Amino acid sequence: MADLTQQQWSSQMENDKDAVVLDVRTQEEVDEGYIPGAIHLDIHQGQEFIEAIKKLDANKSYYVYCRSGARSGQACSIMNQLGFEKAYNLMGGFSKWDGPSTQ
Repeated sequence: MADLTQQQWSSQMENDKDAVVLDVRTQEEVDEGYIPGAIHLDIHQGQEFIEAIKKLDANKSYYVYCRSGARSGQACSIMNQLGFEKAYNLMGGFSKWDGPSTQ
């Protein structure tokens, strides 16, 4: 797992042809706004979350975010344990995001 600043996260993602954006917040948080194109998998769903992660392509690069960066960090750690080598945590999360979003 790599913790990336907002700038590192967005510029690396823009240049990554295998980039997948993953939103691990609750549905209520997503309803308040999200990064366009993000896949929503609520980390609070426990085993359902893990099963959903297992269905993803481990060869892709995952740019993971939550509200503040804590849950997305946990999600990246889980992904690493499941064999995902390219999981990038957005430090500061969506609350600090200044890129494109839907609100």
